[in-house]
Amino acid sequence: MDSERVRVVLVDDEHLVRMALRLIVDGEPDLVVVGEAADGDAAVTMVGEQRPDVVLMDVRMPGRDGISATEEILELPESPRVLVLTTFDSDEMVLGALRVGALGFLLKDTPPPRILAAIRTVATGEPALSPAATARLIAAATGPHSSDARRASRETAAGLLATLTDRERETASAIAEGLSNTDVARRLAITVATVKAHTSSMLAKLGVENRVQIALLVRDAEG
Repeated sequence: MDSERVRVVLVDDEHLVRMALRLIVDGEPDLVVVGEAADGDAAVTMVGEQRPDVVLMDVRMPGRDGISATEEILELPESPRVLVLTTFDSDEMVLGALRVGALGFLLKDTPPPRILAAIRTVATGEPALSPAATARLIAAATGPHSSDARRASRETAAGLLATLTDRERETASAIAEGLSNTDVARRLAITVATVKAHTSSMLAKLGVENRVQIALLVRDAEG
């Protein structure tokens, strides 16, 4: 039965938070909680044992933090998608989580229906960002930086994007605008399957984990 549902691991140092999330998630016919962890090290171990589809990850926990744990989890074979769910939404946390490969970022005051929708979204490989996280991502991409740091970031990103084909770069630009696979296909007059093929090729060439990281590279290149 579990194979027909999205398997979820909950990571949070507060037992009451994990209990509330379990009640929310297990109440859905297409979702199931298969494990819990109270810190980053336990999360890595739990993911290795349970092989979930999605990890709902807190950031600040005693011991190992969620960003470090996310980075190691995403290095595992057949790694799950990581959706960060936290009380904090600083620029450092949002960008840190996304740069190591988290596919979503929500605050804990997000209404339960939106949390459930985000779990389903990241399970399909699509990003799910709260409005606050999206705003911070845009601000970080367009805000002031030192000229040397911005130049270095732009040159690195541009060099990576130069390895893509013209069609892949068009797809990357559309992804950076936040378009879904269907919308990208419509814009470029190609099939959704072709969009997915381009995306898979880009992930391999760019050495990144997901669409959010592709978008970050495009924004860095635009400097």
